Amino acid sequence: MEFKDYYGTLGVERSASADEIQKAYRKLARKYHPDINKDVAAEAKFKEIGEAYEVLKDDSKRQRYDRFGQAWKQTGQGATGNPPPGWEDILFDLGGEGFGFGGAGAGAGPGQAGDFSSFFESLFGSGGRVRRQGQRPGRGANVQAELTLTLDELAKGGSRELTLRSPETGERQKLSVNIPKGVRPGQKVRLAGKGEPGVGGGPAGDLLLKINVLPHPRFQLKGSDLHISLPVTPWEAALGGEAEVETLNGRLRIKIPQGSSSGRKIRLSGKGFPLKSGGAGDLFAEITVVVPSPDEMTDDEQQLFEKLKKRSSFRPRA
Repeated sequence: MEFKDYYGTLGVERSASADEIQKAYRKLARKYHPDINKDVAAEAKFKEIGEAYEVLKDDSKRQRYDRFGQAWKQTGQGATGNPPPGWEDILFDLGGEGFGFGGAGAGAGPGQAGDFSSFFESLFGSGGRVRRQGQRPGRGANVQAELTLTLDELAKGGSRELTLRSPETGERQKLSVNIPKGVRPGQKVRLAGKGEPGVGGGPAGDLLLKINVLPHPRFQLKGSDLHISLPVTPWEAALGGEAEVETLNGRLRIKIPQGSSSGRKIRLSGKGFPLKSGGAGDLFAEITVVVPSPDEMTDDEQQLFEKLKKRSSFRPRA
């Protein structure tokens, strides 16, 4: 019997991980699927790929193959040459969006011819099917990309231009995206019809843009609230006073309560991050008491601090 190099068939090293094997298999399965590759040798190549993957994806089969070579079949259940069992239940993760598969041809198991279009469906998207006689057109798969914005851009929303590059063809496409006001990091913006093309004249899938935010030099976003640090002098903290704080819509003057220690938070209601439903969260200004360094203090200031030290009865560690 001629030895079949399953690793060579999938184009991976013998030390390849399970993830590397799966990625190589899916890439080749797309390339040689008989419903899209009309080369007369494509179907045979596709079956070879399926046989190799069925063995290498299974730890026990892979161990027997590595030890016994082609004779591994004599030590346990052999490969069928068909797409691997269980392919009809693949959960294909497209950048965080999971889609289950089934439909026509689902349930074809080992030893059966299987339905190539259903297998193609499991590789290319939710409900996506190859156009065959008697089969309806299928919707293209959803695709996910990421869009990173500044905090101000997230808060204000508006039109945004971006360029997407297809990993398959390298083709670039420019899109104009309307970012809703108040969208938050981790949320997704859906662009209908901008995903993978439909099959057999079916509609295209959607593009799901996952929103990321760049770090802001002053604000921290927590839910719909904004947090900012408010440095104050020791005498402002002790005696109270006023200070300016920055918001997303300009600067405001606020009162520093008398006797404020570091960590105290001043709440500005409705001055936080915009809400999609209208209004906004809150802004919290956290007081940080800052003392001058020795290089920054004048002799007079040094003497005043010395007098305060002698006269004050305040003992924070008592």
